[in-house]
Amino acid sequence: MIKLFLSVTFATVLIGSAAYGQTSTSSTTVATGTNGATETATTTTESFGTVTEFTPGQSLILKTEATEPMHYKFGKTVTYVNGHGKVIEASKIKKNSKVRVHYLKDGDDMVVDKVIVTRDRD
Repeated sequence: MIKLFLSVTFATVLIGSAAYGQTSTSSTTVATGTNGATETATTTTESFGTVTEFTPGQSLILKTEATEPMHYKFGKTVTYVNGHGKVIEASKIKKNSKVRVHYLKDGDDMVVDKVIVTRDRD
């Protein structure tokens, strides 16, 4: 079981590093209890794109490679950082900013907990 878990983990890391240039990436973490049963499963996803609309603390719309813009809602706490990982104010995010958003699926909603500005607007 441990070998399988490690294989899945390494495959996820390899796929994640290859997917950096793609529109989105996804990884799943599964914790296994002492009895061998799966206890938790968390799927985190990141999308890359250009901000078309942004309301701090509420929502974000990204233009990605997908045909339709992607709509995201914000969680109770959202961290905004620049490309170097330094925390920034939400006011630094403007229309046409290039960003990467980290979100979790909650039903049909994509709930953002982190916004990374990868490049300022053109």
